[in-house]
Parts: sequence; structure tokens; C-alpha cells
Amino acid sequence: MTRARRQQIILSEPPWYHLVNRCVRRAYLAGVDYVSGHNYEHRREWIEQLMFKLASVFSVDIAAFAVMSNHYHLVIRVDEPQAKSWSDQEVLERWTQLFTGPNYLQTYLYQPSAFHASMQPKIDELAQLYRERLMDLSWYMRVLNESIARMANKEDGVKGHFWEGRFKSQALLDEQAILSVMAYVDLNPVRAAMSDTLEDSDHTSIQRRLQQILGTQPNWKEQGLDLDSLHLSSGAQSFLERVLALPYAQLMDFNPHTLHTDQDAKQINYALEDYIEFVDYLGHAVHPNKRGHIPDSVPKLMQQLNFTDKLIEQMQQGHLLHSFGPAIGNLVHLKDHQTQHHQAFHKGNQQARVVFA
Repeated sequence: MTRARRQQIILSEPPWYHLVNRCVRRAYLAGVDYVSGHNYEHRREWIEQLMFKLASVFSVDIAAFAVMSNHYHLVIRVDEPQAKSWSDQEVLERWTQLFTGPNYLQTYLYQPSAFHASMQPKIDELAQLYRERLMDLSWYMRVLNESIARMANKEDGVKGHFWEGRFKSQALLDEQAILSVMAYVDLNPVRAAMSDTLEDSDHTSIQRRLQQILGTQPNWKEQGLDLDSLHLSSGAQSFLERVLALPYAQLMDFNPHTLHTDQDAKQINYALEDYIEFVDYLGHAVHPNKRGHIPDSVPKLMQQLNFTDKLIEQMQQGHLLHSFGPAIGNLVHLKDHQTQHHQAFHKGNQQARVVFA
């Protein structure tokens, strides 16, 4: 039975999630459609840019992403403490970067001398409502997916669904889950034989991290988001112009000096070079044309996080995420999650035994 989103994303739990969304009928609506011959590769750029622009408004941090031809992945962290630390004024200003809100809110923000004090309780209610939405992954994904769907449908001159349905989410309960899923996401183009190396893996976080190290990170291709050519309705045009005016958030940094017990840390608790070594090691295993060429030395993260060789097998087969249900983690954390949610069975228990020592 499908579980309600409010039962899957609970802020009292560890704040890390893996999210995935697919195009309708898994069609290549963000790549080369070999049936029609149309090339929609530019939409991968759309998705990547909007991910980061919207993350500058919402209280979320992006740790990993991969935009493929018919789906995308995100590893994301909800920063509830940050959202709760914002003043009501900052919450309202953030929200109105995307949505205008009621007239009395516009008066409060931009014509304070004309604002009537009797409306202050309404303003307080809005601030609370918007604060909750700004740390709500469903709202973040809603704005992202609706924006892309509007643009793509208008470009194609069609109506109807662009995405196959609501996004899927998996809670990441511990560092083993977070790092293994990040690597899985970063290796999507290599596993699909769309690229041979991490450096060539377009529209992934690992490519951006490598470019950052080498000083070769290109500017975002703003020309890929030409709204005028889409002939949108005035309302959609105005909304998307506000979205495109947003600054870009940054990928989460790696910092080996962050405390591993600090769930609220805004950095990933390992060294970037160790993560790159880990992903490169797994990349030799997952490439369909290069399997077997695995370096002899085991990467530091494999040892630190007690990953078994079964992780390599699951990466090769592309089964890691599908072997788990609504949560991924080691057996202890999965059983705790199962108890908290009053579940008699938790998909992934057997997988956790063999992958996470």
C-alpha cells in the first residue's frame, strides 16, 4: 500500500533523503527521443539550474544529484533548525521571492506606512505557514517539478503530465546510507554507459566537484532558459522569471573535521578526496564495458564505513536503492525506524545485513 508523504518525510527523523522523479512512461523527455528524433538534452540543464535556484530559498542542502534523460536523483538534507531560526520577516521575504501572496502581505512588506495593525495576526499566521512550507520537501519538489513541466509542455505544444507521478523518497538513516546513496547517484551516467569517466558525467554533482577542484567549473548556461521563446501565459512567465532571478545555492561541502554525531551539520563529515576515491573505485566496477578493472587498494571510505564487497555487486546490478523500502541504513537503524513507524516488516533488512557490516 502506498504510504502518505507525511508518513515518509518526518522532520523529527534524520534529515537526509534520497529523492527520485521520472518522466511519464519513462520517456526520454530530457534526452534524445529515439522515436521522434527530437533532442531534449537542454532540459537536463533546466532541471539542474532550478534545483539549485530553489534551494537558495528553501531550507534544504543538496549533497548529490544526477539528471538523466528520463529521470533525476537528489540526495538532500532538510535544515529544520535553520528554518526555525529565520525571523518572520525573512520567512515572508523568502516566500515572496516565489509567490506574491495576498495583497495585505504585499502592503506589509512594501508599503508599511499603509499597513493596518489589525492585520498583524494574519501576517503572523502566514509567517508560520510559510516557514513550514520552506522546510517541506514536498513543496520544494512541487515547485521544481511544476516549473519544468510547464516549460517542457509549452515547448512541445502539449498538455498533460510530464512526470509519471509524485516523487519517490527514501530516508537515509546513517552515514553508510548517505555516502553509498550519494555514490550510487553520482555513478548513474557511468552505469548507464552515458559517460566513461566521472569528469564526463554531465549534470552530476561529482562532475561539479571535480571541476571545482580543477578550477574548470563553467558558468551556468543561462541561455538554456529562454522563457520568451516558450510563449508562456503571463502568470507562468511572471512566476518563472522570479525563479530564474534567484541566486544559485552551493553543493554541500565536505569537511572531515565536522563531528559525525552532529546531525545538524551543514557539511558532510568526510574528506572530499576520500569520497572521490570511493566513487572512482566503484566506477571501475559499475561501467558495463569496464567491469573487472577494480583497483587493488580498497578506498579509505570502504574501510571507515564498513562496507562489504556486496556493495560493489549491488552497484553493478543497479539494485541498491530498489532493495530497500522507505528507508536505507544499517540493520540497527532500520529496525529502529521500523519500530517508530509501527511496521511489522521493513524491506531492506536482508540487504542491510550483507551490504553494511
